[in-house]
Amino acid sequence: MKKLIVLQCFLMLLLFLPECTLHAQSVQQEKMEQLSFLVGEWVGTSKIFDNGVVSRAGAAYEKIAYDLDKNILVIELNTEFLQLHTIVTYDEKDQRFNYHRFSKDGAAIYPAEFRDGQLVVWRDDKTRFFFGSTPGGGFREYGERLVDGEWVKTFEDTFVNTQ
Repeated sequence: MKKLIVLQCFLMLLLFLPECTLHAQSVQQEKMEQLSFLVGEWVGTSKIFDNGVVSRAGAAYEKIAYDLDKNILVIELNTEFLQLHTIVTYDEKDQRFNYHRFSKDGAAIYPAEFRDGQLVVWRDDKTRFFFGSTPGGGFREYGERLVDGEWVKTFEDTFVNTQ
């Protein structure tokens, strides 16, 4: 009788273990899931600011998708002024996001954090970028530079999802 109960428990464990494993996410995947609001094919406008005034504006397109079982987020940006290929990762050891930026001018890696529902990327102590959703279901990214103790907007891209 005891052998039968042990055998039944073992069979139940074998039956449910794969399902539990499928539902378990790594810390990295859980952190990356916070960025799901960015996923989509986005069209919109890119604006460049000089001294608080729009100096250039043009069309923008951005495709954002997960890859490698949601362990990375791939961002492809095309505007009239800039083309970027970016990969966002989460480093469990450092407990932070990393923003891997590639352009025709070269590559760089910047630290990032998820704060107040948006991704904040720090190029350096005086330059930061924000990626967040808009109330109407859109997406906005903008950059700021610290000038004389005040944050001044340098660019802003606003998008709507075409998917």
